Amino acid sequence: MKKNVGGFDRPLRIIVGLALIAWALFASGPTWAWICVVPLLTGLFNFCPACSLLGINTCKTK
Repeated sequence: MKKNVGGFDRPLRIIVGLALIAWALFASGPTWAWICVVPLLTGLFNFCPACSLLGINTCKTK
């Protein structure tokens, strides 16, 4: 897997993912809040399949 997530995008994905998990767990958030696993994992692994398909690369490292 080639890294395609970086810069401001990576920490934003991780923060949003963790915030939605906290909402789902502690504030009785809706079931759809569990979709947060997707941005969290893409932020942690520096790879997003959707960005790869669309040709988007926010990672500066070659």
